[in-house]
Amino acid sequence: MFGANLTTFHLIVFVLFGIPGLEKYHTWLSIPFCLMYITAVLGNGALILVVLNECILHESMYVFLSMLAGTDILLSTTTVPKALDIFWFHAGEIVFDACITQMFFIHVAFVTESGFLLAMAFVCYMAICTPLRYTSVMPSNHLILTLTAIIKMTLEIWGQNPGAIFPIIFLLKRLPYFAKLACAGITVNIWCGFSVPVASVLVDVALIAILYTLILQAMFRLPSQDAWHKAVNTCGSHIGFILLFFIPSFFTFLTYCFGKNISHDIHILLANLYVLIRPMLNPIIYGAKTKEIRDSVAHMLSVVGKSCESSWFLYSFQSNRKKENLPSSQI
Repeated sequence: MFGANLTTFHLIVFVLFGIPGLEKYHTWLSIPFCLMYITAVLGNGALILVVLNECILHESMYVFLSMLAGTDILLSTTTVPKALDIFWFHAGEIVFDACITQMFFIHVAFVTESGFLLAMAFVCYMAICTPLRYTSVMPSNHLILTLTAIIKMTLEIWGQNPGAIFPIIFLLKRLPYFAKLACAGITVNIWCGFSVPVASVLVDVALIAILYTLILQAMFRLPSQDAWHKAVNTCGSHIGFILLFFIPSFFTFLTYCFGKNISHDIHILLANLYVLIRPMLNPIIYGAKTKEIRDSVAHMLSVVGKSCESSWFLYSFQSNRKKENLPSSQI
C-alpha cells in the first residue's frame, strides 16, 4: 500500500502488506480464503455450465443468473489471488498500472452485478405481474423478454458501467505521486470515486424497490395458494441474494467512510470477505432454493457418471481383449 520506487514523482510500485496488525495470522487466514475462493470459482463455474447445457434453464432469469455468476468469478479473481500471493509468499509488490486495473475491475464488477440484479428483478416482475408476456429466450413478436431484449439489456449493462468507471481511473492516472501520497488536489477524485458508483447503485436499488413493491401488490392479489407459493419460489432466491449483495456492500462502504474508530485491519478483512463470501454463497442459494437448477445438476451428474462408467467399461473390455490375444508366454 505504500510506494517505493519513483520516476519523475510518479509512483511505479506499490508495496502491499496484507492485513496490517494480523501479519502473524496470514498463513491461517489464507486457508479459509483459499477454500472460499475455490468454492466460489467452482460453484459459479458449475452454475454457468448447467445453464448453458440444460435447455430447461434457457430462460431469461437463468441467463442473467449465469452472467451474475460470471461477474462473481471476475470479482473474486481480481483480488483473491493477489491476497493469497501476499499471505503465502510475502509478494506484496504491485505495479501502478496493475493496481489501477484491479481497481477498475472491482468497480466494474460491483456496478455490473447491481445492474444484473435489477434485470432479474424486472424478470420477476414480468413473470408475476404480466405472465402472458413473459417467456424464455425463444423469439416472439408479442412477448417482451425475447432473446433480442435480453441481449440488448446485457450489452447495455456491460457497456454502460465500464464507461462510468473510466473517468475515475483517468483522474487517478493523471495525479503525480510522491512516497505514499498523491501530490495534487484529490477533491475531484474523492467525489467522483464516491458519487459515480454509489449513484449508479442507488438508482438500481430504487428501481428494484419499486419493482418489488409492485410484485408484492400483485402477489397479494393471487387467487390461489399454489400461485402464491410459485411466486414466492420465483422471487425468494433473488430477494435473498439482493440482501446478501447490498447490505454487506453498504455496510463496508459506510464503515470505511464514517467508521473512524474501526481499525484498518477490520476494514481490510471485511472488504476481502465481501468479495469472497457472497460469490461463494451465490450458487449455493440458487442451487438450494431453485428446483430446476437442482434437477439440472442431478441430470448432468448422472450423465457424467454414465459417461465415465461407459468409458471405464470400454477400457476394461479392450484391455481384456488385448490380453486374450497375447501368447500365454507374454501374459
